[in-house]
Amino acid sequence: MLFKKALPAVMFGALCATCVVPQAAFAEVKIGVITSATGPIALVGIPQKNSVSLMPTKIGNQTVRYISLDDGSDPTASVKAFKKLIDEEHVDAIIGPSGSPNAMGVIQFATESGTPMLAPVGTAAVVLPMTEQKKWVFKTTQNDDLIAQALVENMVKRGIKTLGFIGTADPYGENWAKVVAVQCEKHGIKIVASERFQRQDTSVTGQSLKLLMAKPDAVLVAAPGSSSVMPQTTLFDQGYKGQMYQTHGAALDAFLQLGGKKVEGTILAASLMLVLPEMPDNHPSKPIARRYIDAYTKAYGSAPATFGANVYDAGLLLEKAIPVAEQKAQPGTPEFRAALRLALENTHEMSGTQGVYNMTPEDHSGFDERGRELITVKDGHWTLLK
Repeated sequence: MLFKKALPAVMFGALCATCVVPQAAFAEVKIGVITSATGPIALVGIPQKNSVSLMPTKIGNQTVRYISLDDGSDPTASVKAFKKLIDEEHVDAIIGPSGSPNAMGVIQFATESGTPMLAPVGTAAVVLPMTEQKKWVFKTTQNDDLIAQALVENMVKRGIKTLGFIGTADPYGENWAKVVAVQCEKHGIKIVASERFQRQDTSVTGQSLKLLMAKPDAVLVAAPGSSSVMPQTTLFDQGYKGQMYQTHGAALDAFLQLGGKKVEGTILAASLMLVLPEMPDNHPSKPIARRYIDAYTKAYGSAPATFGANVYDAGLLLEKAIPVAEQKAQPGTPEFRAALRLALENTHEMSGTQGVYNMTPEDHSGFDERGRELITVKDGHWTLLK
């Protein structure tokens, strides 16, 4: 009889003990990921999607769950996916989308919801100029001006006086046109022709003929992924003999495979990942890049494009920021997202696969010269330019 009376009290005590378990023990950080694993920019999106499985699922005291969506390279689909992650999944941060136009189209939703967005895209327009709206966006690729500076300095070294420019008619190409114009004016190089094309175009014959007529000493192609190949191969077929330059948007092995001998001698400034064996062992990013490449190759049977590393670096940034944010608030709350944004903004000397990150309120990319290398195509391979 006494046992029967005591049992409810014991059960009540057990229930109370469950109630006082710290909330952090049940916490889960939810990270949304949007990539273009299908569609016109799949060469960029596939390694980005694949890299999600290599990111940590336990950070600090938190379990991390990644919710990965494919936008099919469509900016409208990017918006739908972004809203789904915010409104239905209530994620704490979003990595993506893959494309520059796609990323530009979702910034307002990151701001309205107060959700940190880590954009693995080429254009610096997602974070520059820094505004109240863009303070929620962080960029895991080198800003265009950092790359342009290296390219134009090389042009000066080679005695180039005139430049032709052809870029995509989207935020990537347009921002590059602005950045390279500033650098060229600074160094006394005249831009004698400036052309645009759509990523999905099947011909750029008209634009390349205009470039040829201008007779520039060199031509710079500003286009991401596979779209970077056609302008250069078209100019080659039409007999152009000047020096060809590319942006970091062309930094993938598919550029070599699609371009073949027609892209031999190309110069670009991009991630050390392209020439990792040639990099000194004391470079702070070399072991990080090696670890990522080895893990990716083991999982998928081939080495990743640098675009995948941009998503992987986003995971590294969150791995450092989440333990800081969890000291101030619980995941799933506006306070946690705000603390996460602040922690990302205060990232200091964090080595990633692409370089070393030093974020500030004014600079949400954070790369310096350690995040770029001058590289050329020699005998069908990427080679450090010496």
